[in-house]
Amino acid sequence: MKFNFLDLLTVIGALGFFIYGMKIMSEGLQKAAGDKLRFILGSMTKNRYLGVLSGFLITALVQSSSATTVMTVSFVNAGLLSLIQSAGIMMGANIGTTITAWLVSTFGFKVSIGKMALPIIAIAFPLMFSKYKKTKYWGEFLIGFALLFMGLSFLKDSVPDIKSNPELLEFLQGFAHWGYGSYLLFIAIGTLLTIIVQSSSASMTITLVLVAKGWISFDIGAAMVLGENIGTTITAELASVIGNVYAKRSARIHSMFNIIGVSWMLLVFPLFIQMVDWVSIEMGFGSPLGTNGMEITEESVTYGLSIFHTLFNLTNVIILIGFAGILVKIATRTVKSKGEEDEEFHLEYINSGAIKTPELSLMEVKKELVVFSNITKKMVGSITLMYTETKKGKIEKLLKKIKKQEENTDRLEIEIADFLSKVTEIELSASESLRVRSMLSIVHELERLADILYQVGIELDKKAEQAQWFTPEQREGLIELTGKVGAAISLMSINLDGQWDKVDIQSAQELELEINANKKKLRKLHLTSIENRDYNVKSGLIYSNLYTLLERAGDHVINVNEAIKGMI
Repeated sequence: MKFNFLDLLTVIGALGFFIYGMKIMSEGLQKAAGDKLRFILGSMTKNRYLGVLSGFLITALVQSSSATTVMTVSFVNAGLLSLIQSAGIMMGANIGTTITAWLVSTFGFKVSIGKMALPIIAIAFPLMFSKYKKTKYWGEFLIGFALLFMGLSFLKDSVPDIKSNPELLEFLQGFAHWGYGSYLLFIAIGTLLTIIVQSSSASMTITLVLVAKGWISFDIGAAMVLGENIGTTITAELASVIGNVYAKRSARIHSMFNIIGVSWMLLVFPLFIQMVDWVSIEMGFGSPLGTNGMEITEESVTYGLSIFHTLFNLTNVIILIGFAGILVKIATRTVKSKGEEDEEFHLEYINSGAIKTPELSLMEVKKELVVFSNITKKMVGSITLMYTETKKGKIEKLLKKIKKQEENTDRLEIEIADFLSKVTEIELSASESLRVRSMLSIVHELERLADILYQVGIELDKKAEQAQWFTPEQREGLIELTGKVGAAISLMSINLDGQWDKVDIQSAQELELEINANKKKLRKLHLTSIENRDYNVKSGLIYSNLYTLLERAGDHVINVNEAIKGMI
C-alpha cells in the first residue's frame, strides 16, 4: 500500500476542514437560534426529566454535546442547577449528540452533498452581507454546513480503500480475533481519538468513514463508538477543574453515566449488535453484519452505526435516569470538599471559551448576576442577625462572613466586567449591545451595594466593640429599614432572573419610596433623641451612619432595576 507522509497530512487536513466546518455551522446556528436557546435553557431548572429534554434539544440544535456539558458544569458551579438536574441535562446531551451521526450518514454517504457544497456557499455568501443579523447568521450556518461536508468528502477520498489494499486488511484482522480483548482495545482507541480531537462528533465521523471504507468491521466500529462516549467526558472534567466542588461532582456524574453505560453494554454487546442488525434491516438500510448472505454495503454499516449510537444512548438514559439520585450520592462521596473555600462560588469557568456566541455568553452573565444579587441578599440576612446578637464573638463571626462575601463580590465585578468586554469583541446586534451596557451598569451597582452592606456590618461591629446602645425604638426602626432593603434586593433578584424586557419595576419603585420614607422617619427620631440626650454622641453617630448607609443601599437596588429595563 502506498500511503506516505503527504497522504497522512492530507487526511489530517481533511479532518481539520471537517471540524472547522462544524464549528462555523454550530456557532452560526447558536446565533440564529438565540431566542430558542434562551427558552430551552429556561426549562433547565425544573426537574431531571425536563433536563433530559433540554439537554437533547440544545445539543441537537447547536450540534455540540461539549458546549452543553460545559455549560451545565458552569451552571452547577454557579449554584443555578442542582446535581440531580445536571445529571438529566447531561443524559439528554448524550442522546442529542447522536443526531450528528444521522446527518453524516444521510448527507455524507447517501447523498453526495459534497457536490452541492459550492452551490450552497453561492446561496449563503450574499446572506453574509445582509443588514439583518439573523440573515447573516443563517448564512454562516449554511457556509459551515457546506464546509463540513466538503471536509467529509475530502476525508472519504483521502482514506485509502481497503479493498485495493488487502495487506492492510490482514494487518487489522490480527487485532480482530481477540474476542472481548478486541472490543476493549478499540474502546480505548475511540476514547483516545475523542480526547485528541476534543469532539465526539468528529471522532464519530472518522469511525463512520473507517467502517464505510472497510478498514474496520461493524462490531469494531461500534466498540469505537463506546470509547468515544467515554472520551467526551474529558471535556466536562476539564471544565470542572477550575470550578468548585459541585462542578467537579457534576462532571463526575457525567463520567460515571457514560462509563457505567459502556460497562453494561459490554455484557450484552453481541446480543445488542444482533438487535441493531435486525433494526437496520427492518428500517430498510440493509444488514451491517451481512445476515443471511445479505451484502454489507456502505449504507448498511453507516446507518447501522447511527442506529447503534442512538439505541445505546437512549437505552442508557432509560436505565440510569431512575438512578440519578444514587449517582449524585456516589459523586458526593468520591469528590470530597476541601472545605468552605472549595464550596464557595467561583466564576473562573466563564473564561473557558467553550461558549463564544453572544446569546449564550449573555445568558451565562445573566445567571451570574442573579448569583451576585443573591450574595447581597445573604449579607442582609447576616446584618439582621447582628442587630439582636449580644455575644461579641458571634458578632465578629457574622462580620467575618460578610467581609468574605464582599471580597467575593469585588472579584465577581472584575471578572464579569472583563468577560463582558470580551463579548463586545464579537459582532453584536443592537439589542445585545444594550444588554451588555445594562449588565456592566448592574455589575457596578451590585458591587457598590455589597460595599455599603459591608460598611453597615462594620458600623454594627463598632457599636458592639465600643459597648454603645440604641433605644428599643431605634433598634426596631433599623431592623424595619433593613427588612425593606432586603425585600427590595429579593425583588431585584427576581427581576434579574426574569425576562428583562417584560419586567415591571413599579413594585421596586414603591419599595424605594418606602425606604426613603423610613430613612426620613429615623432621621427625625434621631434628631429628637439628640435633643433629649437619650444616648451619647458616639452612639448617635453610628445610628445616623446606619440609616444613611441603608438608604444608599436602596438607591443602588433601584439603579439595578432601572438598568434591567435599559434605563441607563
